[in-house]
Amino acid sequence: MEIQTLIVGMFETNCYLAYDPDKSEGVIIDPGDEADRILKEVNQLAFDPKMILLTHGHVDHIGAVTDIQNHFKIPIFAGRGEESLLQSSAGNLSSMIGNPVVISNPEKLLVDGDKISFGSVSMTVMHTPGHSPGGICFYTDGYVFCGDTLFYGSIGRTDFPGCSHEQLLDSINTKLMVLPDDTVCFPGHGPATTIGNEKKHNPFLMGGYFV
Repeated sequence: MEIQTLIVGMFETNCYLAYDPDKSEGVIIDPGDEADRILKEVNQLAFDPKMILLTHGHVDHIGAVTDIQNHFKIPIFAGRGEESLLQSSAGNLSSMIGNPVVISNPEKLLVDGDKISFGSVSMTVMHTPGHSPGGICFYTDGYVFCGDTLFYGSIGRTDFPGCSHEQLLDSINTKLMVLPDDTVCFPGHGPATTIGNEKKHNPFLMGGYFV
């Protein structure tokens, strides 16, 4: 699997293009803004996008979804429980920045343990609520796309409606910290990190129980 990172929009969101170059199939993860730029990069990488994957429904991760879906005619997959954000510009915070965004029709609502496949790649869905009610991560051997659940040296915000600090820490400890230490984490913002690095150095996880 190849991974291309595009930093898009005023919130500098990481949009990921993950694809199998041998099969020329892939996915677009969290297209938060700059649809034209994302479309151009997909064309340059010459893969066939099979779906749009959303780690959660805040505006900085969904702003370019509609334009990309209309262009490629591909389905949107999001976590079950995220409907209240996707379907409400107030819920996903887009109304606050004067650019209302609504996604009323994700083709599939994913739950913990679901599998997603493209080319020869298989990803497992992990339900990781806390930053949002239906937040999810996508794991495949050696890599996890963790949205705004976990960052390099930090964790997701929990001061939005529907957030829970305790729930977020539980998600991180029970779903992410149990992955192999060399697992590369691709967060929604900022640089990549590893599970092992966050165990050792993330101040929010010091003393975590890491079951």
